[in-house]
Amino acid sequence: MDHSKMHKQHSDSPPMGMAGHNHHKMMIADFRMRFYVVLVLTVPIMLLSTIIQQFIGVNWQFTGASYILFALSSLVYVYGGWPFLKGLVHEVKTRTPGMMFLIGFAITVAYVYSAAIVFGLEGMDFFWELATLILIMLLGHWIEMKSIAGASKELDLLVQLMPSDAHLVMGDKVHDVKTDSLKERDVILIKPGEKVAADGIISEGESYLNESMLTGESKPVQKQKGDKVIAGSINGNGSFKVIISHSSKDSYLSQLVKLVDDAQKAKSKTQLLADTAAKWLTIIAMAAGIATFLFWFLTGHSLAFAMARMVTVIVICCPHALGLAVPLVVAKSTALAAKNGLLIKNRTSFENARKITTIVFDKTGTLTVGKFEVSRITSLQSGIAENEIIRLAAALEQQSEHPIATGILQKAKALSITIPEAENFNAVTGKGVEATVEGKKILVVGPGYLKENNIALPDGFTANDMETIVFLMINNQLAGYIALSDEIRPESAEAIVTLKQNNIKSILLTGDNNKVAKSVSETLGMDSFIAGVLPQQKLEKIKELQSKGEFVAMTGDGVNDAPALAQADVGIAVGSGSDIAAETAGIVLVNSNPKDIVSLILFGKATHRKMIQNLIWATGYNLVALPLAAGVLYQRGILLSPAAGAALMAVSTIVVAINASMLKVK
Repeated sequence: MDHSKMHKQHSDSPPMGMAGHNHHKMMIADFRMRFYVVLVLTVPIMLLSTIIQQFIGVNWQFTGASYILFALSSLVYVYGGWPFLKGLVHEVKTRTPGMMFLIGFAITVAYVYSAAIVFGLEGMDFFWELATLILIMLLGHWIEMKSIAGASKELDLLVQLMPSDAHLVMGDKVHDVKTDSLKERDVILIKPGEKVAADGIISEGESYLNESMLTGESKPVQKQKGDKVIAGSINGNGSFKVIISHSSKDSYLSQLVKLVDDAQKAKSKTQLLADTAAKWLTIIAMAAGIATFLFWFLTGHSLAFAMARMVTVIVICCPHALGLAVPLVVAKSTALAAKNGLLIKNRTSFENARKITTIVFDKTGTLTVGKFEVSRITSLQSGIAENEIIRLAAALEQQSEHPIATGILQKAKALSITIPEAENFNAVTGKGVEATVEGKKILVVGPGYLKENNIALPDGFTANDMETIVFLMINNQLAGYIALSDEIRPESAEAIVTLKQNNIKSILLTGDNNKVAKSVSETLGMDSFIAGVLPQQKLEKIKELQSKGEFVAMTGDGVNDAPALAQADVGIAVGSGSDIAAETAGIVLVNSNPKDIVSLILFGKATHRKMIQNLIWATGYNLVALPLAAGVLYQRGILLSPAAGAALMAVSTIVVAINASMLKVK
């Protein structure tokens, strides 16, 4: 059966509406029902068939036996064969002969021929083979539908993460409402142990939240007032109120489910390969079947024998397993990846992950923690205290989103300093910021500004390689400096080692100064680094690597790295956590953990291996079975019956399904 078609029938409806899901359940139930009915009918058909009676050595012939046999078999052909006959008509209409065409054709030939025998044609009827063939085909499809359902079950698990009720806070009362009815700006209460019902910001209270199902991060994360929370995460033992940031259909989780669903439906290159294979097998089967029939019939064998060979060849050639080979792996890999914080937005990117030869890391927030913390404050004028330096610097930085600004503001908060207002705020491009605070002209600038304006660095001034220094100037006088540093993530080193073992080069590309870049790159044992790069230059650097024949993956935070992510062969957006819309990246890593990038590549390789194994397994057995069915070894007494052919095929389907389900994220 051409499964891409079968999938279309039930995957166009979104999983959220569950309509597609219920349709799928109905199809499984339908195949199950048909299987059992055919099973019951097959018993008397077997007992009434002369060949089976000869085999067990009895003779139960009685007048009209053949008509009862014909009636029962007609039931099996129409009721049991219905899905296949319907598929045959559909495939003829759309001119895409595939699996259904083969099965429908085989059972029709067997039925028509056997019916002719009942009504006077010489030969042996095929009714028992027709019944067993339909029986095994139904079983194969039922198993297959179930395994597809199994792969989309992981998607349902994501859907179920969403609690159906929420506690809406209205004034001093709390009402229980349905999650779907929540709107932006509503306030909800999350009690201990409950799931967060919607994305939002904590307005009061604090707790530890387990977000592992969404981000793959195993340890609970502390959340307090002002922090973002994601729908579906599980609350620890605190309680808190959340101001909802958007309605449930736009929540991180709904987007996640939609992404996974889209990725499962997206045609992968390997899938196209499987579709082509299915089409060719149909052509080969028809040709081989007709050739087999003509050969045996024209060499003087009975019509029954020639027909039996033809039917067997056509049945054997139906590679059910082929229709399943890729979709099962796709569904399983996408769902598994989502559970491990890897969101595949583009199947091709994911399948290409195995070809990566060079990974370009954007340092901040990927290899390092990405949080600049103030490591020391030094005053250079006797009347100015360290707190005063932070107080004035914070006044300027409260306008900025820059990591350094965040670091300074956090320090001011920690020292509980009241931050004054800043006027005439102005950014000095690439150098720093200036403004008027309490009537004084204040600048917060980097060392570059001092050099350009020939301002001497203070005596005894040293900075280690990992530090970033900003200087504070009051009315053009150097007043002091603040050193901030960003620590390397503990997992980074392991990630780089694993990449090395897999012969993948790692390059650091950063806007930071040479010293910091060199220090990070050497500490982690990376292949090389490129420092002081502005966002628009990142694109050029990627092109340069590609022109040397490298297959480049770029990791970046998805916002300022968009052009470079789009240019790279595989764009990986990192740490965009709840902002899935890292538009240009093919893959989103929910956590900024560099080890996830390694898992991604290894998982991409494993997924591709599974697909190829399945394709080989699904088509390979034809090489052996087809000639046997056609009767190549007939002189030696080796012949494959249609039922045995169908059984072989069912086995290969099961093997492919089991193989797909064994896929794991290392």
